Amino acid sequence: MEGVLFAPTPSAEALKAFREKLSPGKVLRLEEASLVLTQELTRLFRELLEALLRGEAVRVVPLEAELTTGQAAELLGVSRPYLVRLLEEGKIPHHKVGTHRRVRAQDLLAYLEASRKRGRELLDELLGEAQELGLGY
Repeated sequence: MEGVLFAPTPSAEALKAFREKLSPGKVLRLEEASLVLTQELTRLFRELLEALLRGEAVRVVPLEAELTTGQAAELLGVSRPYLVRLLEEGKIPHHKVGTHRRVRAQDLLAYLEASRKRGRELLDELLGEAQELGLGY
């Protein structure tokens, strides 16, 4: 996995116009090369364009990629020592290559999704308690 790449973002109008034209079965052409859009590719391109429209940074990582602890920590937005603690606690699967830990991108994303789900559940619990107590939420 390479470092972060930055590219100028096209105008919002251009991104929206391109996003609206995307649909399965359509063909993307770049000079003599062409690609028929599948349902999955269409969804991927739309999600990418929507993130760019929100001004978010985007990184594409293959699910089977093996990440270093530094790369994994960067993707999670946490410090490397905190990530290592998660690995040692068994919260994220990993394996060692020599003395170095490696994390599959797929396992990292599964942890991230589970963490977000748990966060939403906790927020729902807090909101429920606030409503029961009449705190106006």
